[in-house]
Amino acid sequence: MKIASLAQALGISLALTACASPGPTAPTAPQQTATAADPYLWLEDVEGERALAWVHQQNDRSLPVLENDPRYAARLEAALEVAQSRDRLPLGQVRGGYLYNFWQDPDHVRGIWRRARLDGYAANNPRWETVLDIDALAREENANWVYQSADCDPSGVRCMVSLSNGGLDASTDREFDLQTRRFVEGGFVVPEAKSNIGWLDRDTLLVATNWGEGSLTESGYPYVLKAWRRGTPLSSATEILRGEASDVSIAVATFEDESNDHIAIAVEGETFFETVFSLITPQGPQRLTLPRKSSIRDFSHDRLIVTIEQEWTIGGRTYPNGSLLAIPLATATSATPAIEVIFSPNARQSIEEVQATRDAVLVAGFDNVRGRLQRFTFANGQWTGAQIEVPPTGVVHIAGASTSDTRAFATFEDFLTPSTLYALNGARMRSVRSLPAQFDASPYVTEQFEATSADGTRVPYFVVRRRDMQMNGQNPTLLYAYGGFQLSQVPTYNAFIGRLWLDQGGTYVLANIRGGGEFGPAWHDAGLLTNRQRIYDDFYAVERDLVDRNITSPRRLGISGRSNGGLLMGVMLNQHPEMVHAAIIGSPLLDMLRYDQLLAGASWVGEYGSPNIPEQRAFLETITPYQNLRARPDFPTVFIYTSTKDDRVHPGHARKYGARLDELGIRYLYYENTDGGHQANANLREAARRRTLEYMYLTQRLID
Repeated sequence: MKIASLAQALGISLALTACASPGPTAPTAPQQTATAADPYLWLEDVEGERALAWVHQQNDRSLPVLENDPRYAARLEAALEVAQSRDRLPLGQVRGGYLYNFWQDPDHVRGIWRRARLDGYAANNPRWETVLDIDALAREENANWVYQSADCDPSGVRCMVSLSNGGLDASTDREFDLQTRRFVEGGFVVPEAKSNIGWLDRDTLLVATNWGEGSLTESGYPYVLKAWRRGTPLSSATEILRGEASDVSIAVATFEDESNDHIAIAVEGETFFETVFSLITPQGPQRLTLPRKSSIRDFSHDRLIVTIEQEWTIGGRTYPNGSLLAIPLATATSATPAIEVIFSPNARQSIEEVQATRDAVLVAGFDNVRGRLQRFTFANGQWTGAQIEVPPTGVVHIAGASTSDTRAFATFEDFLTPSTLYALNGARMRSVRSLPAQFDASPYVTEQFEATSADGTRVPYFVVRRRDMQMNGQNPTLLYAYGGFQLSQVPTYNAFIGRLWLDQGGTYVLANIRGGGEFGPAWHDAGLLTNRQRIYDDFYAVERDLVDRNITSPRRLGISGRSNGGLLMGVMLNQHPEMVHAAIIGSPLLDMLRYDQLLAGASWVGEYGSPNIPEQRAFLETITPYQNLRARPDFPTVFIYTSTKDDRVHPGHARKYGARLDELGIRYLYYENTDGGHQANANLREAARRRTLEYMYLTQRLID
């Protein structure tokens, strides 16, 4: 497994990706004490009879408002065409001469894990072999399996496959044989939990899981790492490393370089952004000399490839925040390791992805939120970089690379250009396949503007609109943002937006507010903890700029965000409800005085601050959406959605917020999918339905 950060290792960020870690089959109710200050604590009882009755009542009330609209059926059909389209690039992992891909379509609703030889894949003529059919497995075992991931041993023959019940973050991990295409009888099985695993060798698994009472952090993740030998019970596994209950979690990352040298590294997350790395050796774990805010990206030429998320002074030299460094493994545990600078971005650049091939290190990032791809090679003790020519707008992703092969793949897309798959040959890209358009982009144009925030910071944002649009302030406009966890929001092709919004007369806006990583770690750090108001000031500045440019008006402006973005929506509705006529609040955090007691919430204290620290609590009290709700005539009718099986962001946030709106007499729509996990969609059909509900709501509020 390759790891870019603690968040990627654990899968516990508020991003849109799934994750795995120790926990129950379904979210459980936290300890509750009903108080006058919070009369809706009972809604935190996820599977409680009273709480679920409330959920069903809300769904029964809200869904007909949207689904009985005469336009809904046609919109749903369009969304299903997008969700179930077979015209998608089959992307995945390069390993052992194959490209491994997970694929879903109308015939494979749960999906199939499959592979094709690289030669055929690079020639756009892949011959796919099904490795594991999740639909067939679910039928055979009468289980609600959702595929999460697969991690293979150094030989590439045995893999640990992670399967979750209905989309939970918690998973069951089972050993699978690629040659026989079967689960290994008597092989490794880690029971359902929010586990993290990695191979030490073919017969030894490193496991961080729920070892029983007292083995989980306050966030509900493991903090004990053990080595489990084949042929022995899991209970006999030998402890390798133990963190603290106050940590976020412990995880393991494994790497191989071009010489097939295999290493395992323990990742102790003391906070969400502060990590201690230790190399696993026969003599025991040896701590690596790295700054606490750093990420190990890959392993190449016997060197750890690392990005630092803070300025680092060591050995008489200072390395800038956001730099990409190479550290020879032989020196990585010494007090002053040898450090080689591969690349240091400037203030308007970022590093997003790093992957090594057999002969190079590929780096994808942004320059003023426009895609950039670089290739760095090592020779004679020096790193040399070359820019790979990519289109001038949009986003570039590294779509497949391995230290076992010189071949690699990348994709490019933007708001109006479907993904194109490229094969990389040195510093050149060759187009392999371009997807057909799923909507007619010819009437539209993309522009980039900047708004000025309260402290003078320039905040970029993108506008996708009709070429002939009149700047009269009457254009229905959807503004989306996230603003947290160093997650960049970038121009991507989204046929749901194209068909369900742009083609219906809407304008789409994506804001690159602080809290994200569009300009590197410093852009994120600027909005941490008690500085978080800067993020909300940035969003308000974009709202105001859209109105000042006569692109839209408060009557025609809607906003949307999910997860951490749902928190953003809740704050903006309290601070500036007069600016919008619609708001979509998805899988949100809303009770910021209690969030750290709900599911994985304690792991995000490094982002938001702790309600138990007076200074930080005082700030949280000023922004928490749930407690600050007030009845006011300019508060719009909002659309809230969540999932009962979300074991990352507790559905109680959304439920209590809805109940409080009802108490205040504020109209709202609510949808809780009883399946689907944090993504709120367990399969393609549910994904299409949720998108249709969202855009039907926006149509009614902003276009009608």
